[in-house]
Amino acid sequence: MSSLSVLCNTAVTAGVVSGVIALIVGAVLGAIIYNIFASKKIGKSKSNAVKIIEEAYAEAKSIKKESILEAKEEAQKIRDDANTEAKERRGELQKQEERLDQREEYLTKKETLLDNKSLQLDNEKSQLENEKNTLADKIKEQDEIKAQMTEKLEKISGLSKKEAKEILIENITDEAKKDAGVLVKKIEDEARENAEKIARNIVTGAIQKCATDLSSELTVTSVALPNDDMKGRIIGREGRNIRSIESVTGVELIVDDTPETITISSFDPVRREIARLSLEKLIVDGRIHPTRIEEIVEKATKDVEKIIKEAGENACNEVGIYNMNPELVKVLGRLKYRTSYGQNCLKHSIETSVIAGLLASELGANVLVAKRGGLLHDIGKALDHEVEGTHVSIGVDLAKKYKESEEVIHCIHAHHGEVPFNSVEAILVQVADAISSSRPGARRESLENYIKRLEQLEGICNGFKGVEKSYAIQAGREVRIIVKPDQINDNSALFLAKDISKKIEEEMQYPGQIKVVVIREKRFTETAK
Repeated sequence: MSSLSVLCNTAVTAGVVSGVIALIVGAVLGAIIYNIFASKKIGKSKSNAVKIIEEAYAEAKSIKKESILEAKEEAQKIRDDANTEAKERRGELQKQEERLDQREEYLTKKETLLDNKSLQLDNEKSQLENEKNTLADKIKEQDEIKAQMTEKLEKISGLSKKEAKEILIENITDEAKKDAGVLVKKIEDEARENAEKIARNIVTGAIQKCATDLSSELTVTSVALPNDDMKGRIIGREGRNIRSIESVTGVELIVDDTPETITISSFDPVRREIARLSLEKLIVDGRIHPTRIEEIVEKATKDVEKIIKEAGENACNEVGIYNMNPELVKVLGRLKYRTSYGQNCLKHSIETSVIAGLLASELGANVLVAKRGGLLHDIGKALDHEVEGTHVSIGVDLAKKYKESEEVIHCIHAHHGEVPFNSVEAILVQVADAISSSRPGARRESLENYIKRLEQLEGICNGFKGVEKSYAIQAGREVRIIVKPDQINDNSALFLAKDISKKIEEEMQYPGQIKVVVIREKRFTETAK
């Protein structure tokens, strides 16, 4: 039993050992096989790694080469730029150095010239000092000689120094007056030539820009009739129609032998205009009797008032004045029917306003004041038939009543010289008034007044000593005076012209200006036999 169990145990043990050995052998074989496969795989990986390293090395070598080339090119470029800049800087430095050399050379030359000039001035100063001392000695010597000569002259002439001095001063004064007269004449001629040229341009431009029509009216107005039978109808039975017209309008109707015409006479132009319109309406209407006459005259009066207002407004608009009192505008419009020496006063006022404004703009004065003063300067003539006083005083009162400015009132007050001028605008208004009224054809004077004015002008001139003859020419705008050459010299002629012009201004009333021309002529005549 025991041997069998031992054999069985031995067999079991041998089987276990065999299994263990087999297991160990299998494990070893598996490990060997795994190592073989792993070795192959590792060898392949190493080969790939070597290949990648070789490629990376080759690529790195190529990149390194390109980088080196680029670095070399950049370095060369930087080197070239540095060389160019250095070259330019060297050129600039060289130019600056040349300029400094030139400046130094110029300063050296200037210093040399200054040294020479200083030396020359020192020499001249020394020379002047010597000449000054010499001159002082000569002056002292001359003073001594002068004193001796004065003493001798006093003994010889029997005059004291004071008396001789007075005679000398008198002679020098006469000589100075003569020289002054020549100089004054020369200066006046030059000033007149330049002033006339400038003034002529200004005034000509003003007149050219103001071209108003000339309208001449008289104190009578003619009304055309369709036939002579109308005269009888206007006169009416026993003259009742004509008396009615005259009483209502305040005019005088003149019915004479002039065919198909009836004349209206009145010193008041507004009344004359109302009568003219009334007659024309009556002639067209055909019904002429006292009641109808009163109706027509009332209607014509309203029409004339409307015309007057429109005329005043048109005048203000024409000269560019838009803020005038409406009542003053109506008074201004009345000038449409007022004349002075045949010149329409409203057109004259417009013309004066425009000329004054143009002159003011040329001379830098107040254009608005000049234009307003020019437009209103004759406003008093609109009421001088109704109000006592001169047209200047009436105009001043009207301007004050309607709150015009002091500057405009002064222009009205001074335009005929009744008060002294205190503004440039007032002077320009007077000048524009003279230009407008004195231009050829603007006004008419009666023959009697014209002759009296010329006689008075020649009489004033003939009253001066040394005047031989005088002639008033150009309708009294110029007077030529012939003087006696043995009594009036060239210098005295200048002062004579001034004295005559001053006396004319003081004693005469005249429109515009009067030119005074003094003529001195000396003739020598011999007869050949």
